[in-house]
Amino acid sequence: MNILVTGANGQLGREMQRLGAVSPNNYLFTDVAELDITDAAAVRACVTEHRIEAIVNCAAYTNVERAEEDEETADRLNRQAVENLARTAAETGALLVHVSTDYVFDGRASEPYTEECPTAPLGAYGRTKRAGEEAVVKAGCRYLILRTAWLYSEYGNNFLKTMLRLTAERESLNVVFDQVGTPTYAGDLALAIFSILEGGLDRGNEGIYHFSDEGVCSWYDFAVEIARAAGHDKCRIAPCRTAEYPTKAPRPAYSVLDKSKLKRTFGIEIPHWRESMFYCLKRILSQPNQPTEKP
Repeated sequence: MNILVTGANGQLGREMQRLGAVSPNNYLFTDVAELDITDAAAVRACVTEHRIEAIVNCAAYTNVERAEEDEETADRLNRQAVENLARTAAETGALLVHVSTDYVFDGRASEPYTEECPTAPLGAYGRTKRAGEEAVVKAGCRYLILRTAWLYSEYGNNFLKTMLRLTAERESLNVVFDQVGTPTYAGDLALAIFSILEGGLDRGNEGIYHFSDEGVCSWYDFAVEIARAAGHDKCRIAPCRTAEYPTKAPRPAYSVLDKSKLKRTFGIEIPHWRESMFYCLKRILSQPNQPTEKP
């Protein structure tokens, strides 16, 4: 099978590269330098030339704060580019695996969100990601939309790496405790996608699914666990409310995702977030010269 992966230099894309290297299938990894997915003609030419049978879209505009000031750019990447991929998939018969977000919900729930829950994004990032989902469905291609949350990895900029750096540098730190969700290791999401594709499990199971690691915590809880696991005990981490640190983009207060449908359909076992956090930290800390954040 010929599989195209877009956004290959991002957190999820890098994990897909690691898995694709051991696959008998042919993976074509691209980022903006190799393929501009906002260019419909370029997408069509790439998919046709390489006889692509499945597209995994790991590309996205993910800067939640900046999206409030530049929704046009966020829309171009999160909706228009996705529409290009979906239309091409529909024309060629390819499967589109598209990664979406918990930010399509407003966070006012008190129990985990299922795929059937109504969406109501609070900000520009969530709006453009929801628009991307709608574009996929409207295109009429075969698709899997996987909503995920609180993604982190060894690569790029993310909460885990930021906390690893700050708790090493500072004596104290305030972290919000009134936003609740599930940290998700990009390697776990990549493995789920890889398992579905390699096993041919997508056939007859198209639709929207939720994927995050197991368990629930606040950003404060996550930060405390990161510092403890890294041995950064000298930094005192205090809980604070979101209102104490106002941001341009509103965040959902509760974004726990129900993974029952995905586990039932594909038989995938999902690790607890602490287990994956320890694994990721071990990989980072075993490479002492690796910066905790990209400059």
